[in-house]
Amino acid sequence: MTSGSASTVSTTTHSALAPYGWDEAWAAEFAPYAAEGLLPGRVLRVDRGQCDVLTAEGVLRADTAFVTPHDPMRVVCTGDWAVVEPGGNPRYVRTYLPRRTAFVRSTSSKRSEGQILAANVDHAIVAVSLAVELDLGRVERFLALAWESGAQPVVVLTKADLVPDPVTLAHLVEDVETTAPGVPVLTVSALDGDGLDVLTATVADGTAVLLGQSGAGKSTLANALVGEDVMDVKAARDVDGKGRHTTTTRNLLALPGGGVLIDTPGLRGVGLFDAESGVGQVFAEIEDLARDCRFQDCAHSGEPGCAVLAAIDDGALPQRRLDSYRKLIRENQRIVAKTDARVRAEIRKDWKRRGAEGKAAMEAKRGRWT
Repeated sequence: MTSGSASTVSTTTHSALAPYGWDEAWAAEFAPYAAEGLLPGRVLRVDRGQCDVLTAEGVLRADTAFVTPHDPMRVVCTGDWAVVEPGGNPRYVRTYLPRRTAFVRSTSSKRSEGQILAANVDHAIVAVSLAVELDLGRVERFLALAWESGAQPVVVLTKADLVPDPVTLAHLVEDVETTAPGVPVLTVSALDGDGLDVLTATVADGTAVLLGQSGAGKSTLANALVGEDVMDVKAARDVDGKGRHTTTTRNLLALPGGGVLIDTPGLRGVGLFDAESGVGQVFAEIEDLARDCRFQDCAHSGEPGCAVLAAIDDGALPQRRLDSYRKLIRENQRIVAKTDARVRAEIRKDWKRRGAEGKAAMEAKRGRWT
């Protein structure tokens, strides 16, 4: 390939892929593969070992068999920048470029495995329906995974038209803002378009992934952002606000106002997967308080000089927040301990220490009674 033709290919590639997030940094990562005549492309969707990849030649169907098929963390995922063979039937994805960010949850199995839901994401939109009672614990769980991914979370309260009272709506927003420190909280009604302009501006730069439970209004929101009915929509049940999985695969869609959107199926299970720093960011106020505890390894469960418990006593910290923090920390430790012997040893050591402290306390009480 001559330098002139290489320049033409580079210009054509940039023109075709720039609306999907291609930039000079990706081009530099791809340079060694370009020298081999391979094609770059953004993965639009993956289905049963095949994927649709947008390249300068258009959308290609490619086989992913060459890319470690049995490791759920290394399979090709929607949002990846794939390295595709220029010809052949079928075409194959040789590999993908190193991911900048990755949204990962634990699998529903009892094994310690992660499932990657979306790659190279800049904004993680957590859709929460106002048609049902807010589940703040689930919001915290989604946000922990979002922060851990490296993306900027955004909480979108959907179906805001179902809460006509502005005072009630303001209280709901305040509850979520307390649950999501440092995270924008937007109210949107896809039905009448209220709030869509703010969300459109938020996701216009980069790649956004749309997350939430079935019935949260994700497909309706995706259609509103894209400006046409690209996703199938089914009504949620009146009894609990839950819907059927109208989206069955993860799809990457170009937005008319700029940026791209990855829509995902509704998630019933949102298990943590090595998300310690993400949990810390969701509960930043608790971790800030913990720095003032008397003991560095304070568990906030009755130790003297505990700043976290003091904040609960004076009303500055809700008990629900501490309970949720403890729950997610324990869950994350269990996941990590399945694959990390050092963490397992530390957890056993902590159990023994707490057991010894409990035994000593009981013996002291018996001594006072006799």
